[in-house]
Amino acid sequence: MMPEKREERAGQRKLRVRPTPKGRVAEPQAVAEVRQAIDELPRRADLLIEALHRIQDAFGALADRHLVALAHELRLTPAEVYEVATFYHQFDIVRAGDPPPAPLTVRVCDSIACELAGSARLLESLASTLGRSLRVIPTPCVGRCDKAPVAVVGRRPVDRATPESVEEAVLAGRTEPAPPAAIDYRTYRDHGGYRLLAEWHDGGRDVEELIAAIEASGLRGLGGAGFPTARKWRFVRAAPKPRVVVLNADEGEPGTFKDRHCLETDPHRVLEGLLLAARIVEAEEVYIYLRDEYPAIRALIERELAALAADPPCPIPTIHLRRGAGAYVCGEETALLESIEGRRGEPRLRPPFPAQRGLFGRPTLVHNVETVYWLREILEEGPEAFAARGVRGRKGMRHFSVSGRVQRPGVYRAPAGVTARELVEEYAGGMLPGHTFYAYLPGGASGGILPASLADLPLDFDTLAPYGCFIGSAAVVILSDHDRARDAARNLVRFFAHESCGKCTPCRSGTARTLELLEAERWDTALLAELGEAMADASICGLGQAAPNPVRCVMRFFPEELET
Repeated sequence: MMPEKREERAGQRKLRVRPTPKGRVAEPQAVAEVRQAIDELPRRADLLIEALHRIQDAFGALADRHLVALAHELRLTPAEVYEVATFYHQFDIVRAGDPPPAPLTVRVCDSIACELAGSARLLESLASTLGRSLRVIPTPCVGRCDKAPVAVVGRRPVDRATPESVEEAVLAGRTEPAPPAAIDYRTYRDHGGYRLLAEWHDGGRDVEELIAAIEASGLRGLGGAGFPTARKWRFVRAAPKPRVVVLNADEGEPGTFKDRHCLETDPHRVLEGLLLAARIVEAEEVYIYLRDEYPAIRALIERELAALAADPPCPIPTIHLRRGAGAYVCGEETALLESIEGRRGEPRLRPPFPAQRGLFGRPTLVHNVETVYWLREILEEGPEAFAARGVRGRKGMRHFSVSGRVQRPGVYRAPAGVTARELVEEYAGGMLPGHTFYAYLPGGASGGILPASLADLPLDFDTLAPYGCFIGSAAVVILSDHDRARDAARNLVRFFAHESCGKCTPCRSGTARTLELLEAERWDTALLAELGEAMADASICGLGQAAPNPVRCVMRFFPEELET
C-alpha cells in the first residue's frame, strides 16, 4: 500500500485528499443501470438487500460491475456489498469473465417431505431433459410440503410436480405465481375486522386488561421458542421509547407451512393482530420480514397494505415490508434483525436481547405470524374460551402443518395437546394405502424424530422434553414402514449443514462433520454423540443447538436401523 501523501504548510500537516477512492472504480454505464434498476429506492444501507433483489430482478443475476456500482450508489465499500450478496442463497453472483446463469431456473425442493415424495427422481429426470436449455438445481424447503414434491419454475411453484407438469410450465412460459384467493380488506372490514383496533383507539380497552387477557389465554410464541406472549409485551413496554415491532414471516423450517396458510387465506387477521401488538407496546414503526420464496404472498401483502393505508380504521404506525433472500437462519430473531438492517443474517450474541436493544438499536418486539393471528379471536371470544379448547391439560389451539405419508396433508386447526396419531387418523385422512405408521417428526427438522409407539404423546410445549424432542413450529412429518429414520436424519442434517451461517465453529464444522459421518453405512455413534454435545452446548443459536436432535433420536429410538 502506498503511503498517504502529506504537505507541510506553516507548521501544519495537511492531508492531500485523493480524487477517487482506492480499489475498483464504478463504471459510469453500470452506475446508470443500477440507478434505473433501484429507481426510487432510498439510498440507505439498510435497504441493501432490497436493492440487490431489484438488480437481480432486472438483469437475472448480480454482476461484479453492478455490485461495485451499487456500493458507489449506497456509499458503501464493495466488500460490504459483496459480503451480503454472497451470504444469501437467492442471489446469483456472476464474476467478471464468468457466464451468466441460464435465463430460467427450475428449483426442485429436496427437503424431507419432498424427498419422501420422490424429489430426487424428479430432479434427476428434469436435469436430463431440461438441463441443456435452462438451469435445474435442488433447493431447500419452499414451504409447500403439503403439495410435495414441489418444483419452482422461475417464481411459480408447480405442486405435486412431475417431469411432464414441470416441462409443460416451462414451455408455456408460466414463471410467475398465481395470486392466492385471500380475504381482502373490504371483506375483512365488513365482517368485523379491525373493530378491536378502532375501539381501542377510541378508549374502549385498557392496555393492562388486554395484557392480562392474553396471559390468561396461555398464548405463547408459535414460531418455535414458545416464550409467553404477555411476558414478552411487558419486557418491551419496560424499555424506553422509541420501540419497534417486527413480524417474523421467514418460515423456513422443513415441514412448516402454517404461516403461509395464514397469510394466503386471512392476511388482515395477521395484520390486525400485528397492529394490536404494536399498540400494546406503543411502537412507532412496524416491519414485516417475509421470505423471498413466497412471492405471491408478497404481492398480496403489498396490495392489502395499500388498501389499509388508503382507508385505515384509525391512525396506524408506519408499516415496512422487507423480503428475505433465502437464509433459514434468518428465522432466528436476531439474525432477522441483522438482515432487516441490510447485513448478513448472522445471529447476535445475547444479551442484550431484542426487547432491550433490537432493530436499529431500539427495543423491539418480534412476533411469529401465527402468534398475532390468534389475537383477535382470543380478545373477541375471551381468553377462557380459547384456553379451554386445549386437551389433556393444555391451553388453546394451534395450526399444525401435517405432511409426509398421509392421505390429506395440510394445515389443521387442532387443540394444543392433540396427538400425532389423532392428527393422522382424525384430520389427515389416515396413512397412504399400503403404508403403516412408523415414525414422525413432531416439530419439523429441529424437533427430533419419534417412533409410532410414542404417537399418543400430547403435542405441546414441554411435553416432549423427556424424549429429547420439542414441538417447535408444530410441523408434523409422518414416516411409514417404507422409510428409515436414519435416512430422514441425514436429510435433515444435510439441510442444517447447508443453512449454517458459518459464524460459530461448533455449528459450521459440526454440521458438516456430522453429515460426513451419516453418509457411512455404519455410524460412529460415539463420535456423533460427542459432536452433538459440543454443538448443543457451544453453538450461538438454535440452528446449531438443535441440529443434533434427529441423530440423537435415531440412536435412542431406532437402534435396530444402525445394526449391520
